[in-house]
Amino acid sequence: MIPNRTTSLLLTILLFPVLYACGTNESDAGRPKSESETSRPPNLVIFYVDDLGYGDVGSYGAVGVETPSVDRLAAEGVRFTDAHSSAATCTPSRYSLLTGEHGFRSQAEILPGDAPALIRPGKPTLPAMLKRAGYTTAVVGKWHLGLGEGAVDWNTDVKPGPLEIGFDYSFLLPATGDRVPTVYLENHRVVDLDPADPIEVSYRKKVGNRSTGYENPELLRVKADRQHSDTIVNGVSRIGHMGGGESALWVDEEFPDVFTEKAVAFVRANKDRPFFLFHSFHDIHVPRLPNPRFAGKSTMGPRGDAIAQMDWIVGTLVKELEELGIAENTLVIFTSDNGPVLDDGYADQSVERLGEHKPWGPFRGGKYSSFEAGTRVPTITWWPGTVSAGESAALLSQVDIYASIAKLVGVDRAEDEAADSMNQLDAWLGRSARGRDLLLLESVGGLSLRDGNWKYIVPFSGKTLPDWLPAKGIEGGISPEPQLYDLGNDIREQLNLAPDRPNRVRDMQITVDRIVERGY
Repeated sequence: MIPNRTTSLLLTILLFPVLYACGTNESDAGRPKSESETSRPPNLVIFYVDDLGYGDVGSYGAVGVETPSVDRLAAEGVRFTDAHSSAATCTPSRYSLLTGEHGFRSQAEILPGDAPALIRPGKPTLPAMLKRAGYTTAVVGKWHLGLGEGAVDWNTDVKPGPLEIGFDYSFLLPATGDRVPTVYLENHRVVDLDPADPIEVSYRKKVGNRSTGYENPELLRVKADRQHSDTIVNGVSRIGHMGGGESALWVDEEFPDVFTEKAVAFVRANKDRPFFLFHSFHDIHVPRLPNPRFAGKSTMGPRGDAIAQMDWIVGTLVKELEELGIAENTLVIFTSDNGPVLDDGYADQSVERLGEHKPWGPFRGGKYSSFEAGTRVPTITWWPGTVSAGESAALLSQVDIYASIAKLVGVDRAEDEAADSMNQLDAWLGRSARGRDLLLLESVGGLSLRDGNWKYIVPFSGKTLPDWLPAKGIEGGISPEPQLYDLGNDIREQLNLAPDRPNRVRDMQITVDRIVERGY
């Protein structure tokens, strides 16, 4: 049962130092670690922010919003300047991080809200690997990797899901904030569901008696495009139709408190054993409805305020680690699932109020795009006493987190486990300036390849080019012609060298084909 929500949750978090002091021996503060504590494998916390662009936090050049918590991690840890999500969209990026495989190997694309579980039971995963090393594991936040076997009955146990692939605990948005069902799923069950008011979900026809955005646009708090104009919940229309489940409906503005409470509770319960927390943010994905206490925290409207909200969540969890005395035994990785997008279906002033802020940083493109801003995202590692402060230009990918963490905790991988993942532990910890030589990346248009500073974008082979990217104000980098850029001299990918370097284009295409067929 979720407590009566914003007030009680906020009080719990604000009063935590007092509660903690009352329940802890003050002599423990600053005491030397015992042999068992120092020999224990480190905890792992991954802050996985949604749609956060390279330039969306202060330490990467943000204007109009302050992010002191993230900036502190960057100042005290390693700030990476050439680290990437494996794809320019969320589902394949999440898949890659958790499996150590590129998304295209399982046809991972942006999933509909009623998609079956993409990662199947028995598939090697990061949480399952960590469980072999004695970890307790949890995912809190957005999932969007499919659930069940398709055509989910939300009124019974929903599985397979996170618990069937290595997580001990899960508290989820089942898909995304802009898709039904608009309920929380804790482990296998919808939270606060009244059996007398069962949930019905359809992505093909209207079900239930709730108003829709296309029928009653006057009821909307924020105007939406047609794709996002189905069932209205909390004054916002979503993708898909939903009936029933009134007592279980979420309130978007309560996300930061609800998810933070669940994450804090997991950390507290497992502070004496190694744990892995995958904190998968809804922020700053649409619809952007930050808690009222973050209203006006930026000059950019809801999108900027959602960035401030995200920063508060990060700071609250980091403070928790410190007050529990476990920060020095915890590796924190902060990153994003793909590049930024402004107008992604809701008219929330993200374009009009952008000002001088550049979510994409110095790069070209954004979410969905083959250009660098599609996957080059803010990435920071923080581990007090182990990771030294600095900046790294190592070429890194989230697909390598699997193999790198396996090395860190001493787990040997099977030959076919996390097949695309490479051990880059020294680079992640700032001990080496060298990362990958080759990195394959996915986008809406297909594939691209980084070979050092060379960037090759594979020609688009579809019948028609996606016509919706320009409407979102994003350069997709999609062309029927090959593209080749020298990022060392052309970070904005302005000068296509493919016509002048046919041999390099040929060689890089051969490399792409080899990786797709046989791996790295």
